[in-house]
Order: sequence, then structure tokens, then C-alpha cells
Amino acid sequence: MTSTRELKSAIIGLLGFAAAEEQVLLTASPPGESGSASDWAALPIVAHNTEFRAQQVERLRAIASGREPAEFAEVDHSSDPLYQAYAADPAAQVARDSWQVAAELIEGVESVAADDLLDPSRNPWLRGRQLWLQIVVRGFWHPTGHLADYYAGHGQPDRAVAMTAHGLATARYLRVPDQACGIAGYNLACAQAKAGQLDDAAATIRDAVSLSADLRAKAASEPDLAILRESGRLDSALA
Repeated sequence: MTSTRELKSAIIGLLGFAAAEEQVLLTASPPGESGSASDWAALPIVAHNTEFRAQQVERLRAIASGREPAEFAEVDHSSDPLYQAYAADPAAQVARDSWQVAAELIEGVESVAADDLLDPSRNPWLRGRQLWLQIVVRGFWHPTGHLADYYAGHGQPDRAVAMTAHGLATARYLRVPDQACGIAGYNLACAQAKAGQLDDAAATIRDAVSLSADLRAKAASEPDLAILRESGRLDSALA
């Protein structure tokens, strides 16, 4: 990655991938699908992902106007009232909002200054985190992780693996920075572990951590990688 233009192009590619996968999920899932706070249906997942992206849009707009954005509360994914609020949204609106907010986030990436993307000291509320990576986390890693969890929890673990493998391939094709490739690989490792592909998952998480050392601590406590810990493969992969 040699220029801000290339970085923005790569980020936008990942955002577009995640938004397109949400539309795939909404189309493929049964109309009126039932779900719960412990077993999310497709529509509430996409509504939640969209809200998460909208928060990042607000942050970029705050930067553009020279103000500090609001603090957003942590989400309790086990909250029934939260789940029901998402589930009450009309399906057509959820699909439209997913595209619209993804487009707004892409527009924000296009317009934000290079220094803001790369230098967290310009915006103290980032608490030392790079803005470009925060955008990737909220616009790509978070949504595709939820989509993979849906497929894995609805009898389609191979689809979860295929989607996350495609996400990693897309990241490599876009030549995103190593940290972003690492989080794409992390998603794939989780999907592989949940599909019972333990040797593949161990190899993938090893590669992911080599690209982004920050993932080491997360991997050590990741519920989706529990089966790797129990088998001893995770310790070997992280050694």
C-alpha cells in the first residue's frame, strides 16, 4: 500500500463486499424467519450491522465538521428488547438501509483527509486507534463475522467458510494493509473452527496473527476458537 488513494480504494472494496453479502443473505433467508436474542435471524443481523456502520458514518461527519462525535454504547447481543427492535423493521427498509448506509460510509471514506485516516493523534477520541482500521472493523469485519455466524448456526458451515475465504481473497486482491488482511483471516479461522476444519483453522489463525499481532490476545479468548484451544492446536499456532 503506497498511497492514500490505494488505501481508500482497498477500504471501499471491503465495504462493498460486506454490503453485497448482506443482500445475498437477505435474499436467501426465508421470509418471516423466526429468531431470538440467542439465535438471530437474518433481518435483525443486517439491521444491526447497518446501525453499526451508521455510527461510523457519524464519526466521519464529525471529523468533517470539526467536532467530537457522540460516544456509542456497547451492544449486548443477548438483549431481547434490542433484538426485537431490530426484528420489527420492515424487510424492504432493512435492505434499502443496508445499501444506503454503506454508500454513505463509502462517501465518507472518499472525503476524509489522509492525515485523519492515518494519524490518530488528530482526533483524540480515537484513543490511539487508526481511523482507517476502525472503518474496516465496523464496515467489514463486524458484519461479515455476524453473517458467518448466521450460516454456521443455520446448518450451513461450509457456506460460512466459503464466504469468509472469499473475504480474505478479496482483501488480498485489493492489497489491503496487513492488519486488514489479518482480520479477514481471523474471520476465516473462526468459520473453519466452527465447521470442524481444525487443522485449516490453526494454520489460518497463525497467518492472521502474523499479519496483525493485536489479534493474538483476542484469539486466546475467542469463543469460536474454543475447540482449537481444547485440542491444543491454538497454543501451537500462536507459539
